[in-house]
Amino acid sequence: MSIDFNKNKDGLVPAIVQDVITKNVLMLGYMNEEAYKKTVDTKLVTFYSRSKNRLWTKGEESGNVLNLVDIKVDCDKDTLLIYVHPNGPTCHTGTDTCWKEDNESTFGFLTYLENTIKQRKDEAKPEESYVASLFEKGVNKIAQKVGEEAVEVVIEAKDDNDELFLNESADLLFHYLILLQQKGFTLKDVEEILKFRIKE
Repeated sequence: MSIDFNKNKDGLVPAIVQDVITKNVLMLGYMNEEAYKKTVDTKLVTFYSRSKNRLWTKGEESGNVLNLVDIKVDCDKDTLLIYVHPNGPTCHTGTDTCWKEDNESTFGFLTYLENTIKQRKDEAKPEESYVASLFEKGVNKIAQKVGEEAVEVVIEAKDDNDELFLNESADLLFHYLILLQQKGFTLKDVEEILKFRIKE
């Protein structure tokens, strides 16, 4: 990997640390060539501390190390993106990130859709909202809808109409998210099961 450590007079490049699973940015540090090499060799993220004037392995005192997964360099070869598995909170203040955010998974638009479904459940009137009407009818009706949509997905999978297949897939996922809410769960709960299965 070609990194331009000589671009700045101090020989340091910024190193952005990102959780490889949640994609949340955890912290920003600086590396010189020695810190980079130690990180690669030990698989523990090591920075050059400007305040201590020495190499500093994150978590060397607290045990909250950053386990290296991958390193990428930007187009100008002077900034690093470091993917990690964090072991505990990253910030020295005890928070998950240096921006005081919880390091939790989000699923982009699907998280937005989950929140919209919850809002409809909590606030909308059944006569004004399809989602609210399903929640009013209860788990049996919602489960029935999931079953119907699953059958439709299977049927369309056997044909050659990709548009119909994708539309039925969207219907299935939408109603499944409603069923999860009805049962008191979210995609994060399903994600935890899948994470556990990967380790098996």
